[in-house]
Amino acid sequence: MQTVDRALAVLLSFSTRRTEWGVMELAEEFDLDKSAAQRLLSTLAHRGFLYADPVTRRYRMGPAMWRIAGTWERRGGMALLVEPVLSELADRTSRTASFNLADGSYVRCVAAVDGGNAPMRDHPLVGELYPAHAGAASRAYFAFLSSSQRQALMYHRPLAKFSDLTSQDAHEIEREMLLVAEKGWAYSEGEYDSNTRAISAPVFVLGRPVASLSLGESKRVSLGDIREHVDPLLHTAAKLGALLSTQTPDARPS
Repeated sequence: MQTVDRALAVLLSFSTRRTEWGVMELAEEFDLDKSAAQRLLSTLAHRGFLYADPVTRRYRMGPAMWRIAGTWERRGGMALLVEPVLSELADRTSRTASFNLADGSYVRCVAAVDGGNAPMRDHPLVGELYPAHAGAASRAYFAFLSSSQRQALMYHRPLAKFSDLTSQDAHEIEREMLLVAEKGWAYSEGEYDSNTRAISAPVFVLGRPVASLSLGESKRVSLGDIREHVDPLLHTAAKLGALLSTQTPDARPS
């Protein structure tokens, strides 16, 4: 079991900052001798979880990781994981709670739960793409990227007009992004869908923004100011971040 735990800890150690391991680096990080580190990496590579670069002799994530992740997503694994948390927020606020994953220059709704008797839309939200420049769901994610990342993803392409309230001015959009990053959540009304309003918060995993959590409502229904629910929104976003942060404090052996 110790060997299994160590192998899983190695796989969980990969991130956007740590994309590969050398044998000596791994040995030092996990307090292993060189031969044990070599056997561990070689075994994971043999099973396809890692790829051994024949030139650099360093190890990167392998195709087995992609197969497992693809199977999990195709079977609705993310939605099944987050829907109970969304249900709590939807029931508490009587609004529609949705979870939106980053997808290039968009965020994509992967799970949504209606609260009360007033759904946000007359059609399903799951699968919908929200553009970076319009609406709280996307702004709550993109505001927490660096300005250079936003430049690469947003500002070198046409910005579509969805309603009279949709801004196409890159400078105005950037100012709004900075305000959202400062206060920690976003609000929109009619920017993407003229009939809805929403508040959204970023979801961080290991300190990096990966998604947004939104509370939305139809403007045709009066339930009070949706911004009164910012605190439960932020609490639930932090709860989702903890749920998705698979690298727990004791993931690595001491």
